[in-house]
Amino acid sequence: MSDAVLCFDAVTFGYRRDHPPILREVSFALHAGRVLAVVGPNGAGKTTLLAIALGWLRPWRGEVWLNGRPIRTYPRDARGRWLAIVPQSEHTPFDYTVLEYVLMGRAPHLPPLGIPGPEDYRIAMRALEQVGIAALADHAVPTLSGGERQLMLLARALAQQPKVLLLDEPTAHLDLHNKVRLIEIVRALRAQGLAVMMTNHEPEVVLAVADDVLLMAAGQPALSGPAEQVFTEAALRRIYQLPIRLVEIDGRRHAIWT
Repeated sequence: MSDAVLCFDAVTFGYRRDHPPILREVSFALHAGRVLAVVGPNGAGKTTLLAIALGWLRPWRGEVWLNGRPIRTYPRDARGRWLAIVPQSEHTPFDYTVLEYVLMGRAPHLPPLGIPGPEDYRIAMRALEQVGIAALADHAVPTLSGGERQLMLLARALAQQPKVLLLDEPTAHLDLHNKVRLIEIVRALRAQGLAVMMTNHEPEVVLAVADDVLLMAAGQPALSGPAEQVFTEAALRRIYQLPIRLVEIDGRRHAIWT
């Protein structure tokens, strides 16, 4: 794991000491140019895992390493230059334009009370171009569709110029067109050398993009490794309690259940 960008080493965490932990002895490594899918049913602790990866929550036991250093030793702005997250959704209390919203991603690169300059605007517009919504730069955020809003959140994260991108159920509220679009964007980011970790409960999405998989289920040990070794019928049946089969159609694996 020494060359991992982000590494969990036997991490255990819970929200209350008088209750069983949500995460137990979770270990995995995330490498540059690879996509790690965190897979499991609701309540398995996937979103909590992302909060720990960001340094927002401190493990009860174990350590989180970022570029070879404990993440707890990084100041907040330094973490923001390494890690960016795309949440499932986010409330916007003001009528920002899309460009203004994406510019918020530049905050870790600005001094306290600093304002974005020409280079920050260039980076923000490039992020909008990357996700395919540059034409919406001057639109008000409340006018966006659900899919457009999700792509805007992704653009804001890319404007941070992170080395690690965290995606929390990125396809959960997308129609088929935007789901395929997001998959293509993730593949392109991987090809550019970005390390990507995404939570997901859709086997089809995982099969389309994941190099590595972390399988999680409440009350069960997490299992991590290369997707072809970990993302198996037996493992999926175990965590979802369904008769899932993996079949190959036109050279690609698909998940079905009967």
